Amino acid sequence: MTTVDLSACSVRELNARLHALAADTNETAWRVTEPRGAHAVAAGLTVPVSVEIDGHVGYYCGGMNQEAALTVNGHCGTGVGENMMSGTVRVRGNASQCAGASAHGGLLAIEGDAGPRCGISMKGVDIVVRGSVGHMSAFMAQSGTLVVCGDAGEDLGDSIYEAVIYVGGATGRLGADCVEKDMTRAHRDRLSALLERAGIDADPAGFRRFGSARRLYHFHVDNADAYR
Repeated sequence: MTTVDLSACSVRELNARLHALAADTNETAWRVTEPRGAHAVAAGLTVPVSVEIDGHVGYYCGGMNQEAALTVNGHCGTGVGENMMSGTVRVRGNASQCAGASAHGGLLAIEGDAGPRCGISMKGVDIVVRGSVGHMSAFMAQSGTLVVCGDAGEDLGDSIYEAVIYVGGATGRLGADCVEKDMTRAHRDRLSALLERAGIDADPAGFRRFGSARRLYHFHVDNADAYR
């Protein structure tokens, strides 16, 4: 395992080393120590390496990730896993706002709580949160799945498209065009597989499913009051 101490080098130097790795590198296991809330740690990776970060990180950790497996042994600032394409990003603590924003693929697993706008404009990523999420989560979510084992804040799924939301706890007021839908056996099987993949122990039987009512795909004057 290659260990990088961020008290002795910069994030730019760390990321440059990771970006320089070839697809067939044998340096596949990395450990980062003393991150001390640094921003953009392990962002933009494009090779199937594992990176374990011991401590709290700032903004955009694991952003634009492709193929790499990242684990943060701490809390994360804004935009963890932002615009990730594939691979996995796991947060052992809590995540701030906009976790998984605009992410196209892969898995983002948050073992604590996530702040507002979790999964905003998500485009295919699977996000699993063991705890609760803040307001406006899955705002304008286009595709993918958001799983919330705890509670969801106000305006969940506002202006949602074809993403799917599963919530195990309570929900506040739903966002524009977001409605509760039937939870079939197929949906429970899908949810069970996602929870297992994320390594989060929760009973699928207690979850509800939410998605788009499909009233706001095209503007209609009768729905004008629903836009906000």
